[in-house]
Amino acid sequence: MQVKRLLILSFTIFRCAILNSQNPAFNIKYSEPLSVFIFVEQVSNKTGLNEFKRLFLNSTYNNPKYTYLLAQFDTLLLNYTYEFPEYPYNSILPGMTESLLKKNLMASSNLKDFKKMSAGIIPNENLFQLSAILYDFQEVYRNLVYKPNKVKFEKQLVEITNYIKAKKIATFFEGGMYFYKTYWDEFLPFEIALYPQIGSQGFTANAFCNNAVCGVKSSSKDYGQIMGILMHEISHILYNEQPLLVKKNLLQWFNESPFNSSTYAYLLLNEVLATAIGNGYVFETLNGKIDESDWYNRKYIDLMAKKIYPLVSEYMKQKKQIDQVFVLSYINLYEESFPEWLQEMDNLMCYRYVLSDSKNDFNTIRKNYPYVSLSANEDAVNETSVERMKQYPLTKMIIISENNEAKLEMIKSKFNEIEDVKFKPKTDFIYSVMLSDRTKLILINNVKGSTEKVLNGRVLLPPESTK
Repeated sequence: MQVKRLLILSFTIFRCAILNSQNPAFNIKYSEPLSVFIFVEQVSNKTGLNEFKRLFLNSTYNNPKYTYLLAQFDTLLLNYTYEFPEYPYNSILPGMTESLLKKNLMASSNLKDFKKMSAGIIPNENLFQLSAILYDFQEVYRNLVYKPNKVKFEKQLVEITNYIKAKKIATFFEGGMYFYKTYWDEFLPFEIALYPQIGSQGFTANAFCNNAVCGVKSSSKDYGQIMGILMHEISHILYNEQPLLVKKNLLQWFNESPFNSSTYAYLLLNEVLATAIGNGYVFETLNGKIDESDWYNRKYIDLMAKKIYPLVSEYMKQKKQIDQVFVLSYINLYEESFPEWLQEMDNLMCYRYVLSDSKNDFNTIRKNYPYVSLSANEDAVNETSVERMKQYPLTKMIIISENNEAKLEMIKSKFNEIEDVKFKPKTDFIYSVMLSDRTKLILINNVKGSTEKVLNGRVLLPPESTK
């Protein structure tokens, strides 16, 4: 009984901590160091064609000095990661040094301060080189972006700051915090950095640590939409910061559900909730109507967020916390509304672990399925790699192009679900089956053909076609 009492006491203390926590301050600012970093990132080869890059390429700054600096920037390794192994897989983002660098850029008044604050996060050689590149690009950014937009942007900065206070945006943070069962210390403010965004492209925002960054178009007056986008990103932080016990309970509820789609529904959960809260609930509350346009530019997230939105809205309005009833309703909606998603390769390959005899196949996979949230690749198909793959709740793709007969037999011995299947090792085929962890195993046998040809179809072939 002592253990039970301790568990009840722990839950009571945790619940009281959430109930008694206060809204953190929402600080709005403009950060030139961070804005210059975003600009350099956008005009570098790390990013595709965009409005910032077009502006730079058509300017006098597109000259050997700055193209050389951009080439240096492309070689810098800024993002090292570290894991939190006690948390369930994919329930918490790994720690990332690039996020810490951006946090320090936002907090610094100049690049000298940034260097002092960031010593030790990455090797000094990289830090000093990054700082030097940003220093040289300050003039470029000021002349091309900030000065032409200065008057409008600074007016927007004031208006958005007043809007956040008038609309009590911090209460949405409190509501999200309570829904997610996440505790946030009132003395840790949420810092939001805005920067001028040029052209007609949509809003760009992201969040990390206790920070959020959002580009603001000079023509924009729809501050409700901006707040919805920001709360979408902030919701990711609240999901990420859920206590370990909450995360373990969530995973257990998904694992105990009777539905085949539970694993893929779980993999989609973070993005769906952020979309339903930010683009759905916050937008509707501030604007008095639901956004009739797409909430997300990927159909699986957009459609599932809209499907679960009535339930999310109910929980937010009634100040209810995510629980097992919510989770089972969510999975049931996924299962009944979108059963075809378990056969769509675009969905399945968003979360993938790929083994192949040929490294060239990885390029083919990236070309065919560019949208990816989680991925791992190994250029070896053997017992060790297959066993390692089995540990991850991701779509498992194995591509065999050598020693086909022996490897097919080895793979059959590793998965009970296919031990009785009669494969034809001398024939090209694609085979799929649902595994006990409710992920798909996709087996591609290449003898005369190629992975590219096999993947021309987006829907998986039925298993019986290879028996």
